[in-house]
Amino acid sequence: INHIVQNGGLYKRPFNEAFEETPMLVAVLTYVGYGVLTLFGYLRDFMRQWKIEKCQNATEREEQKDFVPLYQDFENFYNRNLYMRIRDSWNRPICSVPGAKVDMMERVSHDYNWTFTYTGRVIKDIINMGSYNYLGFAQKAGPCQEAAAKVLSQYGAGVCSTRQEMGNLDKHEELEKLVARFLGVESAMAYGMGFATNSMNIPALVGKGCLILSDELNHASLVLGARLSGATIRIFKHNNMQSLEKLLKDAIVHGQPRTRRPWKKILILVEGIYSMEGSIVRLPEVIALKKKYKSYLYLDEAHSIGALGPTGRGVVEYFGLSPEDVDVMMGTFTKSFGAAGGYIGGKKELIDYLRTYSHSAVYATSMSPPVVEQIITSVKCIMGEDGTTVGEARVQQLAENTRYFRRRLKEMGFIIYGNEDSPVVPLMLYMPAKIGAFGREMLKRNIGVVVVGFPATPIIESRARFCLSAAHTKEMLDTALKEINEVGDLLQLKYSRRRLVPLLDRPFDETTYEETED
Repeated sequence: INHIVQNGGLYKRPFNEAFEETPMLVAVLTYVGYGVLTLFGYLRDFMRQWKIEKCQNATEREEQKDFVPLYQDFENFYNRNLYMRIRDSWNRPICSVPGAKVDMMERVSHDYNWTFTYTGRVIKDIINMGSYNYLGFAQKAGPCQEAAAKVLSQYGAGVCSTRQEMGNLDKHEELEKLVARFLGVESAMAYGMGFATNSMNIPALVGKGCLILSDELNHASLVLGARLSGATIRIFKHNNMQSLEKLLKDAIVHGQPRTRRPWKKILILVEGIYSMEGSIVRLPEVIALKKKYKSYLYLDEAHSIGALGPTGRGVVEYFGLSPEDVDVMMGTFTKSFGAAGGYIGGKKELIDYLRTYSHSAVYATSMSPPVVEQIITSVKCIMGEDGTTVGEARVQQLAENTRYFRRRLKEMGFIIYGNEDSPVVPLMLYMPAKIGAFGREMLKRNIGVVVVGFPATPIIESRARFCLSAAHTKEMLDTALKEINEVGDLLQLKYSRRRLVPLLDRPFDETTYEETED
């Protein structure tokens, strides 16, 4: 009770997140489904070994039989016998701009998804519910495209050098100053790849003798960066502040293992929006703990920059906090800005240090000039520096689309994870057979969706993940919702037995449920 009372005052706005528990029957049936698939997988492996069934997967040659096998783990078994059955749900080739609607190349398989052949037909005008095009800047016409085309004719497509040699353009300098102004920080640095922004910069910030406290659901780029750093890594439960505070207390009380010396640095790694859960970090509480225990905070805003906050400045603005409270502000240009690359923002001393010591800065080729111009134009549009209110309208439209789409899905009876303001909307499927079925049925109805299973999620928490965009019109969303409702009835996906109760007197950081009779 004390925890609730203390933290209720940290939030200036309601903070509603829902993670409805998996119904027991559904969980049991999901495990049974995987069990049956595993048994048949072993049976088919036996048949392949004795040449009863044709073996189509890669195997060692006869002369290599005495070597240690390259593949002998569960994931390879999973790929052969489970993933292969539903492989047609992924890597579908599109042949248009990934806007609100896309064109997709039709492909068929005659050997149960081991190989695909293209029919030559293009499926037109599929409603795109999968791309991270949050603000609709993935366009083939408009100010961003025109500006990028102009820069392409002046600078060319590539730079052919690193920033420290011959690859530092005036456009790069302009971009970094603009990003620093947009974020409200002293300085910023841009990188050519979003994944490498995390994986190559974390090792430059911490090393042996340092402690990293990482959320259990952090992105693979943060996990890789933490492992490459050589620092000690401890995991706290997702968005659980009691778990984080316990780790911070233990780190300060006990220090390093064996020597008991104090840690050189303690770095907390969190994301703004978690891309598989649709949840938003409890940033006010994280900052309060960071200040209390004198640690550092690394915030990955890959999905939240542009998508949250009244003017699209991310999760810091969403909670009404100061950018100065976040030591390292990281984000990518691949989502809300319709481009490529990433950035790190913070104090000038931090950025100057990274320019010298970051592998991503020293060894990587500079960003392509047309891509840089796409980012500059889109950021200026969001900030209103292009003389229009288009950017502001897009941010508001995304927020409206998000709330409408989430509310409608919950009303239909689906289990939806995450925060009510998150444009990442996971719809729980659970059972392995329903992963492929949902993707195929939606494509039949001209809706392109992303379905996700193991190893990207826990093995029994398969889901469909919708990403909303400001480019989606209400008519598009209504069409998608109608088809989702129909497929939900067909595949019996409406598992929810609860509804959110908006109690006016509850603390802002607590979520209350009320059981409803079916």
